Amino acid sequence: MKSALSKGLLVVAVLSLASCDYQKYNTIRQSDYRRNDPYVYGPHEDSAAVQSKYKYTPNPSLEDRTQKIREKLFGAGTIGEGA
Repeated sequence: MKSALSKGLLVVAVLSLASCDYQKYNTIRQSDYRRNDPYVYGPHEDSAAVQSKYKYTPNPSLEDRTQKIREKLFGAGTIGEGA
């Protein structure tokens, strides 16, 4: 009984210390100078950014290199197979 009580207190102490200021220093404290830029964030809060709507012509010479990188990262297969 005494052992269970001491283990319980230890768990409570560790959890209380672990939850204090979690991720306190994992932030960037600077102003966002592009806060109202529609190119980055879009014209409205719920819309896509302007830069994400651009369509680029595919470069066939890079297709082999891209496929090799995909195979190295995700294994052999196609993109459409999913996870």
